[in-house]
Amino acid sequence: MATEILMPALSPTMEEGTLAKWLVKEGDTVASGDLLAEIETDKATMEFEAVDEGVIGKILVAEGTEGVKVNTAIAVLLEEGESADALPEAKPEAPAAPGPAAAAEVAHAGAGEKAAPPAPVASSGERIFASPLARRIAAQKGLDLAQITGSGSHGRIVKSDVEGATATAPAPAAQAAAAPAQAAKLAAPAATGPSADQVAKMYADRDYEEIALDGMRKTIAARLTEAKQSIPHFYLRRDIKLDALLAFRSQLNKQLESRGVKLSVNDFIIKACANALQAVPAANAVWAGDRVFKLKPSDVAVAVAIEGGLFTPVLRDADMKSLSALSGEMKDLATRARDRKLAPHEYQGGSFAISNLGMFGIDNFDAVINPPHAAILAVGAGKKQPVVGDDGALAVATVMSVTLSVDHRVIDGALGAELLQAIVDNLENPMVMLA
Repeated sequence: MATEILMPALSPTMEEGTLAKWLVKEGDTVASGDLLAEIETDKATMEFEAVDEGVIGKILVAEGTEGVKVNTAIAVLLEEGESADALPEAKPEAPAAPGPAAAAEVAHAGAGEKAAPPAPVASSGERIFASPLARRIAAQKGLDLAQITGSGSHGRIVKSDVEGATATAPAPAAQAAAAPAQAAKLAAPAATGPSADQVAKMYADRDYEEIALDGMRKTIAARLTEAKQSIPHFYLRRDIKLDALLAFRSQLNKQLESRGVKLSVNDFIIKACANALQAVPAANAVWAGDRVFKLKPSDVAVAVAIEGGLFTPVLRDADMKSLSALSGEMKDLATRARDRKLAPHEYQGGSFAISNLGMFGIDNFDAVINPPHAAILAVGAGKKQPVVGDDGALAVATVMSVTLSVDHRVIDGALGAELLQAIVDNLENPMVMLA
């Protein structure tokens, strides 16, 4: 039986994408793992692989088509012996109105992360990634895809996973208990501003250019709105004397020059934050809806500005890496972020983030926490200014202002102050970071 190839969800936040290029044509035979198309998401251009084998019977969405919704049929795959002549002149169907399972899925999705339509048979509200053939077999056998572990790429459920599985009925009591909470989430009104029509009327007599939002800008807008509305931010501010760090950096760079390594102040900030998370482990945590996940590794995200938006690539196990290793990894991630070549696992995760606007001359600012992170450090420029020493004498020092934005649900004031103190200590005594 012919099966539909659906627009894939290539990242947890993807709700639509551009079918940039077909790598196959009608009549081509494909096997599992063969490349089918290049898909542009709000973050990157990624290759889409075949999950099942068969023949491309019909391409439903032309390459270059923008705004293709996740789980929209983009092609038809024929099984052995089937003919494309019997296929109707099909067009991608509009998504059906959400039923109870889809409502549960929406309730679990965060702002800016519209849920993909779930499997035909799935009792949980979690996002399900499965091949079209696996979904069809699951529907025929009455299987709950949420109870099946996928063996395909990125945990995708494939044909072999469902062929030997046995159907299990969901517990009615569990469904009944979950329904009120899901209904309450769906009923909660979303905060909105003036509509596009209302704003247009305000500026009807003014000359302006209308700029449509691309996928990245839409995601950023939704995520930041969610963050400011749902996260109880509070802010801790400190000034950091950089003279010892600048002298140490200069010394290290002379020694590393032959290896082509040049450390930046930001490299030291990354290392200082990573070590501080180990020194104050209770602050190395993320908010998980109704609980806190306390992490063991120091996975530090760093904001990278690109045209039209930003990425926050994550340096994993940053406390375990040398300054030169962090510097090389950060340069590579930043370069590929600007080219939109990062894979999802390279910009997802982490428990802490850094946003440095010092290179733009900004003295200080307050950054918005990137959920589910519990904190983000906003870094300003290092500038020479008069300071009063411990002996009361007036001197000149290079001072950098930082602000730690903190999620009060995860980190209380005293704990946040302890974390920021550890960051300050590392930066003002940089040799300690090499111990």
